[in-house]
Amino acid sequence: MADRFRLTLAQLNATVGDLEGNAALARDAWEAGREAGADLVALPEMFITGYNTQDLVLKPAFHLAAIETVRQLATDCADGPALAIGGPWIEGTELYNAYFILRGGAITAVQLKHHLPNAAVFDEVRIFDAGAIGGPYSVGNTRIGSPICEDAWYEDVAETHAETGAEFLLVPNGSPYHRGKQEIRLNHMVSRVVETGLPLVYLNLVGGQDDQVFDGGSFVLNPGGEMAVQLPVFDQCVEHVDLERPDAGWRCVPGRFDPHPDAFEQDYRAMVEALRDYLRKSGFPKVLLGLSGGIDSAIVAVIAADAIGPENVRCVMLPSEYTSEHSLEDARQVAERLGCHYDFVPIAQGRDAITDTLAPLFDGRAEDVTEENLQSRLRGLLLMAMSNKFGEMLLTTGNKSEVAVGYATIYGDMAGGYNPIKDLYKTRVFEIARWRNETHRDWMKAPAGEVIPPRVISKAPSAELRADQKDSDSLPDYPVLDGILEILIDRDGSLADCVDAGYSAEDAAKVEHLVYVSEYKRFQSAPGTRLSSKAFWLDRRYPIVNRWREGRR
Repeated sequence: MADRFRLTLAQLNATVGDLEGNAALARDAWEAGREAGADLVALPEMFITGYNTQDLVLKPAFHLAAIETVRQLATDCADGPALAIGGPWIEGTELYNAYFILRGGAITAVQLKHHLPNAAVFDEVRIFDAGAIGGPYSVGNTRIGSPICEDAWYEDVAETHAETGAEFLLVPNGSPYHRGKQEIRLNHMVSRVVETGLPLVYLNLVGGQDDQVFDGGSFVLNPGGEMAVQLPVFDQCVEHVDLERPDAGWRCVPGRFDPHPDAFEQDYRAMVEALRDYLRKSGFPKVLLGLSGGIDSAIVAVIAADAIGPENVRCVMLPSEYTSEHSLEDARQVAERLGCHYDFVPIAQGRDAITDTLAPLFDGRAEDVTEENLQSRLRGLLLMAMSNKFGEMLLTTGNKSEVAVGYATIYGDMAGGYNPIKDLYKTRVFEIARWRNETHRDWMKAPAGEVIPPRVISKAPSAELRADQKDSDSLPDYPVLDGILEILIDRDGSLADCVDAGYSAEDAAKVEHLVYVSEYKRFQSAPGTRLSSKAFWLDRRYPIVNRWREGRR
């Protein structure tokens, strides 16, 4: 008879700072594991505090409270399986990212993270101290190694565990989503399995935290790299997996296998989950947004309706004399197809009052972009007033193309608390809109079908702040703009790289200039869902004032 070890994997959604709530989730998972006869119940990295805590974990009152919560959790879960959970740990004056093993009412082992990520959204080198590479811990007669997240991206920690007697590897993670991330994770974990010859359990968080979304997708690999278990992306779940030990060593019994959706669906799901969690964790039950009749506000309305239900989304059309009849019709159509509340608030009277107030100061000066921006800023003022009055978070709707080049009015259409499409280039907005019209999933709370009218997708984009205005009056066409931006931002490429890719030197230089001079706007912009490895905020940190341009001496 082969030996058997039952491991309960808790792929759950922690909330940063909610020590009691996170501990309650851990206790519930432990209870499920106890009922299933588990030997060990495992939760992800830094679960007791939530992740990514940034500088909050440096606060002594917070990390000491987190450690005390872990001690209390050990007491609460004394009679049953062992419990593994991530959190902070203090030794002397040093603060560590740790993984605790709780058994019999006490902390019986502490694993310390050795490799601290210091790129993209992570600043762990300035927050934590690097722990020494240790050996495995015991649960009953079984020895387990737990490289913590980044530790499993390198050879040394896993190899040390294997050399000192680990029988399988349990890797707790707080690994946020970006497009293509799962393939990168899998490649690294297969390498660890091949090098050590041990089964590997990869356990990841789910849920949104500020701009980041943790996408789950936990899995188990057997020796040789064969996938034995694959959990869903973005869904919370508590899953029991069994490892058996015949003569050849431990192997995981094949179990649950959830196929993962394509990149379009994962991007869309990330935006929905990020918004849903941002609202839930910050205490906003409802949202509102300006619905212009254009594609960007339409897709944000759909994302919001899918996230929290159409009944909790207020769509507001704020027309001027430059708003086309098509836009009026399209905005109402979007709200009606979704089933959202719709308000119609013309801005002409307010705009005229502001114009009259400023007339003595502006006398003798020609109209210019100032008057265009007055319309946008008045809309922002009115939407924020409604947000205050109704207790609904205002969503802003600028796509990554516009955010990149500053094609937005600060304190106007940039006003808002969250932007679901901040990391979605305009060309991809169109693709996502078509995808959503053709696709419906059970996690979407808005209706199925063609929720965005085809004309919204097909018409030329326009801010409608002056007569016959088109976005292409000020910017290269979006396929050109997005191609240049992808080179300059996502690939950190040069103007020469843009020219080599077939774009004109003039367009590339213009776009580069706009990206740099718009940094001050992005610094004041709302957070938004991170979909790429070069999202604006923590992934890409540039000075606000910057006189450097490529080729300029």
